[in-house]
Amino acid sequence: MAKVRKFVCYRKIERPFTRKSKYSQKNFVKVYPPSKIQRFQVGDATKVFRYRFLVKAKSALQIRHNALESARLTANKALEKNLGKDNYFLKMRVFPHHILRENPLAAGAGADRMSTGMAHSYGKNVSTAAQIKEGQPVFEVDVDEAGLKTAKLAMHRISHKLPCKCTVQAFDTKTKKELFV
Repeated sequence: MAKVRKFVCYRKIERPFTRKSKYSQKNFVKVYPPSKIQRFQVGDATKVFRYRFLVKAKSALQIRHNALESARLTANKALEKNLGKDNYFLKMRVFPHHILRENPLAAGAGADRMSTGMAHSYGKNVSTAAQIKEGQPVFEVDVDEAGLKTAKLAMHRISHKLPCKCTVQAFDTKTKKELFV
């Protein structure tokens, strides 16, 4: 398996590179890298819950699909273990549209015969990332009163998995008042 580059290489938001069309002649992107994200919604989507928790990013950046899936898995594990499958609703609010490219450069003896350096530096499609603005919600969890502590734990686990500083906000959906977490 290929080694994943450091997040610092892709943190800065750049112009989106996403053109994918159902007509192959109009594709700007010839190969779309597969995403590791399995599901965007987990739990009971039909039930109306009283409390909603949001994880919001404090800065504008890109988050790779493997970080998003890792955060979803840890939160879902905590929620399902403590509340059961039907007593919560977890939703990922972002989608990794942006395609990340890499121009691999070889170093050491014989590197001049292997690569072109920066002459043709367009790069190969490596991964996908979601572009997030400051204050944008990344995840949301809906629970009833019995699941408040578990939802708070799940949201903090999500914030530890994401490569940015996050805030956790909680709302009462009936009265529209913010709860202090």
